[in-house]
Amino acid sequence: MQRHDEAATVQANMGHRNAIPDKAETEVHAATPHRLLIVDDSRLQRRILASTLVKWGFDVVEAETAEEALEHCKHQVFDLVISDWVMPGMSGIEFCQVFREITQDDYGYFILLTSKTEKSEIVRGLHSGADDFLSKPVNMHELRARISAGERIVRMQRELSKKNRLVNMTLDELTRVYDLVDKDLLEAKKLQQSLVPDRHRAWREGGLSLLLRSAGHVGGDLVGYFSTDDQKLGLYAIDVSGHGISSALMTARLAGYLSAASPDQNVALSRQPDGRYFALPPKDAVATLNKLVLNEMDTEQYFTLMLAFVDLPTGEVTFSQAGHPHPLVQRADGQIEQCGEGGFPVGLMADVRFDEYTTTLAPGDGLILLSDGVTECPDAKGDLLGEDGLYRIMQRLADVQGTALLEALVWELAAFAGTEEFPDDVSGITFEYSGPALAVEVPQE
Repeated sequence: MQRHDEAATVQANMGHRNAIPDKAETEVHAATPHRLLIVDDSRLQRRILASTLVKWGFDVVEAETAEEALEHCKHQVFDLVISDWVMPGMSGIEFCQVFREITQDDYGYFILLTSKTEKSEIVRGLHSGADDFLSKPVNMHELRARISAGERIVRMQRELSKKNRLVNMTLDELTRVYDLVDKDLLEAKKLQQSLVPDRHRAWREGGLSLLLRSAGHVGGDLVGYFSTDDQKLGLYAIDVSGHGISSALMTARLAGYLSAASPDQNVALSRQPDGRYFALPPKDAVATLNKLVLNEMDTEQYFTLMLAFVDLPTGEVTFSQAGHPHPLVQRADGQIEQCGEGGFPVGLMADVRFDEYTTTLAPGDGLILLSDGVTECPDAKGDLLGEDGLYRIMQRLADVQGTALLEALVWELAAFAGTEEFPDDVSGITFEYSGPALAVEVPQE
């Protein structure tokens, strides 16, 4: 009875195949022939399908059972699979489920051969991972159409997988490069922070505290100080335009022009005939920096600057403001005064005139220089802190001094912004004036 059924199937298939145009019979793939797996317990059915598929240009592998097919799948990648549904042992639908699990990276188009017509069975096959179905006996016209559709899907899937692999390789490379850059930036951050080695320094006339907090690994803000031989304390606060590496490199170069360690390079100092270094007028030092940036630095960056000299014996402060936020003086009674008139940034235009201002600190007063990262810090709604907001914070912190004042200021800023990650660099200097140092009388013998 089984041989009679197979003979009838062969006769039906031969009739269908003979009806196929010669062009389809002899079609050869322009690309490498697709590898196709036929799984059927009927040897005769396999041979009929295989002989036709080989003529169509496919590289065909046959398997009598699903178990044998899985062994082939361990060693080869198949673009298309044609499997009978009903087979001894593992069924076609069970084979499809396992096939999907072991070939996730290389998609294969799966066609089930079945005599089942119930919709529930078809749905079950689709849920198991089958792409298409063919009713038995197989119509070769229909088979060719289904395979052509499968080829297109496999080709698109392989192209997508190739692009995904390329994307993953690119992401891996970008991750590697990012890790290297991140490592370099961490080292750069250490170097930039080393430009401000002492965050607190005390003299008999007062105490100095510094704050430098970059928005990223490195930033464009810089604060520092240097002493002179004429009993003056030089203070500077710089904010280079932009953020990141280029701004940080600019601050490093500017730090050399205001160096405490190399007074010969410090443009704010004048060497006297006896070898001592005295303070130059701040406006002249800023004008010199403006010429240096425009004439010697090949850059489009500019920066704001606050350069001040505190005369320690008298408390008089002479400063030049070049586009930097206004300096604040917090008096001993808590009152806040604002100094300066703004000025023009350094490095934008030649022959700019920079002005000079003075104020005087009394014992207990504090001088505060802050970057615009403070007043321009936004809250959750995007509203800026502004000068009024800064005044309110400083009044709340009127009794706090030294590094604790700057730390408390950052805490207040974070509370206002709702985050500790500020969009701009935050830097500052505070100098609390104690008064002139008293001479110590040496008792005479």
